[in-house]
Amino acid sequence: MTKIVNHWIGGKTAEGASGTYGPVTDPATGEVTTKVAFADVEEVDAAVAAAKDAFATWGQSSLAQRTSILFRFRALLDAHRDDIAALITAEHGKVHSDALGEVARGLEIVDLACGITVQLKGELSTQVATGVDVAAIRQPLGVVAGITPFNFPAMVPMWMFPLAIACGNTFVLKPSEKDPSAALKLAELLAEAGLPDGVFNVVHGDKVAVDRLLEHPDVKAVSFVGSTPIARYIHTTASAHGKRVQALGGAKNHMLVLPDADLDAAADAAVSAAYGSAGERCMAVSAVVAVGSIGDELVQKIRERAEKIKIGPGTDPTSEMGPLITKVHRDKVAAYVTGAAAEGAEVVLDGTGYTVEGHEGGHWIGISLLDKVPTSAKAYQDEIFGPVLSVLRVDTYEDGVALINASPYGNGTAVFTRDGGAARRFQLEVEAGMVGVNVPIPVPVGYHSFGGWKDSLFGDHHIYGNDGTHFYTRGKVVTTRWPDPSEAPAGVDLGFPRNH
Repeated sequence: MTKIVNHWIGGKTAEGASGTYGPVTDPATGEVTTKVAFADVEEVDAAVAAAKDAFATWGQSSLAQRTSILFRFRALLDAHRDDIAALITAEHGKVHSDALGEVARGLEIVDLACGITVQLKGELSTQVATGVDVAAIRQPLGVVAGITPFNFPAMVPMWMFPLAIACGNTFVLKPSEKDPSAALKLAELLAEAGLPDGVFNVVHGDKVAVDRLLEHPDVKAVSFVGSTPIARYIHTTASAHGKRVQALGGAKNHMLVLPDADLDAAADAAVSAAYGSAGERCMAVSAVVAVGSIGDELVQKIRERAEKIKIGPGTDPTSEMGPLITKVHRDKVAAYVTGAAAEGAEVVLDGTGYTVEGHEGGHWIGISLLDKVPTSAKAYQDEIFGPVLSVLRVDTYEDGVALINASPYGNGTAVFTRDGGAARRFQLEVEAGMVGVNVPIPVPVGYHSFGGWKDSLFGDHHIYGNDGTHFYTRGKVVTTRWPDPSEAPAGVDLGFPRNH
């Protein structure tokens, strides 16, 4: 019997009423294992209404109440790591260890939310004028929404809702319809932790559900992670409806390798950053920029390592890389490799014909490595979101930085070098929001914010960290003047001595 994933509204499962369902496949077999209910406008409205009703009390609740629930949620999340990872593997395809890592990174933001009391401290200036004090406080927005991608079905929602609800907001999550079960499990754990009904809601669906969240007058803010075209659409549409928006888009992350770099370390980093999670992550390194004469040696070292990667079902503990999410996506990724030679690239490794015995129906693709890729090639210009690494050659450091800065994307970048001065120049000169120095995937820890530049971010706020707290709250300044008790009207004695 096919499993059905329904919505979560007002603290309980809500069966889909629209009659529309989407298929969820096991990427390792290609078989449809689950149907997910797609919400219509009325169902989205019901989720927003539940969140609005809950905000009336949750927005006034104490910090102690909110954080105590989050602490319990954290304990439950920790206890159910394997269960959540198994759901991710079953619907996304990533190997179990990678899925566990995703849960661990989400836990970092839950940790941050548990300590939100420090982030929400206000400011006070006394005696700004005679008898006048000024206080600055931060208050929740109301109902906020999150629209999240398929590649991290547990982690990216946890980049959003723990901080949002810790700040006193209520939340409506629209996860990817390709792997929806992890989001529902998170909702169940929040309920078990004692979160009041309606504070966290989940609606599944497609553009109908997304557009209603963007237009709904009771939704005050929208967080999004996904591709650049959709991020631009989310930002434009939600902003036009008066909402606060943080929309994180796509990437083409470069790794600049200088001639003095440790090439073994650089090759190790390139392989893990390009092919980990089958390249389906916005912080994957998809372009290595080799400076000077090191290109041939670096490419050979990358090839030697890439050829040893074991590809197989995520349920197999020996697998290091799993399949891609859908057959359509697999075919799209493969097209970049098969067309690369005609665009001037040298195909060092071609993984397009890869399959796994016993799982021939899975969405398999092997490791692909392209060398001497021109910047005009589609394999370089587009975000591929698969296990394809392009190597570009430049003569100098300056040429490498210019190449990186010419990209329309500016999510993350890295430099590999032994020269501290060169690294310092790079981190100041490169146009990207996150920079690694001898670190291939510079995803910030939870208490620093994540976000790119240029076409990788639409909106003024990065996600989580201090930016996350500011995004989910708004400031209020209170100016106060109280008369001194000694100035009380005649006939009223407050027990204070008269000093005039």
